[in-house]
Amino acid sequence: MGGTVLLTFEVIAEALRERIRSGGLEPGDALPTQAVLMAEYGASSLSVQKAMALLKQDGYAISRPGKGAFVAHPDADTDGDSDDGAAGNTPVGGTAARVEALELALAETLDQLTALRARVEALEAGGTERGC
Repeated sequence: MGGTVLLTFEVIAEALRERIRSGGLEPGDALPTQAVLMAEYGASSLSVQKAMALLKQDGYAISRPGKGAFVAHPDADTDGDSDDGAAGNTPVGGTAARVEALELALAETLDQLTALRARVEALEAGGTERGC
């Protein structure tokens, strides 16, 4: 492919995808820890985190808070009729992993909004009103 150079996180994600596709890692298996992947690929923690986020986004992995990341189990996507036309491209855990990723993103956004609201309230309570 015309000299395309993959970024470190893409290399890590693709290597883990290949392990999953080949059966080296099966649904429910724990994925290597961040420390293991950092040592194996000589990568930064940010690169490993981006690789894991990519795997979760693509439906190959799920997170279990306090336990780590695991290979996603196949879900009902293959049983139900999907009208989006991409059912053949959906990796293991497709819908379930996407829902989980969206829930995590929503939770992070809500935390950020709560923190922002608290800052605004603190500023307003400080009595330094500016020209209205």
